[in-house]
Amino acid sequence: MNKKNSESNYPDPGRNKGTFIVKVDHCQRGTWQGRIVWAEENRIMRFRSALELIRLMDQALAEGQNIQSLAE
Repeated sequence: MNKKNSESNYPDPGRNKGTFIVKVDHCQRGTWQGRIVWAEENRIMRFRSALELIRLMDQALAEGQNIQSLAE
């Protein structure tokens, strides 16, 4: 594997960091269901699968970056 491909596996250093609190309510059908709290924005979101949980966190960080860039 060349160096260029391995670097793409790491987060963009310019992206915001976020703090999330995850509450798993149920584990059904081999995945998690529950709630996630985005601490910086004090927002609560529900998720129905582990994949959806990851997508919600990714969207929140992208949204946070957009909000910060508009403020600058």
